[in-house]
Amino acid sequence: MAAEKEGGVVKNGHEEGLKMAASLLGEFELPEGLLPLANVIEVGYVKETGYMWIVQQKKVEHDFKMITKLVSYDTEIYGYIERKKIKKLKGVKAKELMLWPPVSEIKVDEPPTGKIHFKSLAGITKTFPVEAFAAGQ
Repeated sequence: MAAEKEGGVVKNGHEEGLKMAASLLGEFELPEGLLPLANVIEVGYVKETGYMWIVQQKKVEHDFKMITKLVSYDTEIYGYIERKKIKKLKGVKAKELMLWPPVSEIKVDEPPTGKIHFKSLAGITKTFPVEAFAAGQ
């Protein structure tokens, strides 16, 4: 993983890390509430490749109430961010029945339809309204 981080911009600490994560989501037209983080240690981004990573002190589980979906964010989250999409995502799982399948890709429709899609490694895609992931949800 160190090679992917080479040449990256890194922000350390909770406040600076949160600002950078929110800035990346905004820049790439993804909902600001997509990554509800706590006790951020580090956030990084490599502009040339789109590789991004987030390190937080402990795993976070967040209940997106509008869609009644529990999502787990591991201590390390990483993937490749591009316009309206995060792919090769690691560290995020969404509860389905009694299972926690990993989410491998998140994509917002282009042109905008108000929908966001979460794809698991098993190839299962779940679609939700984008507003369910607005800041504060």
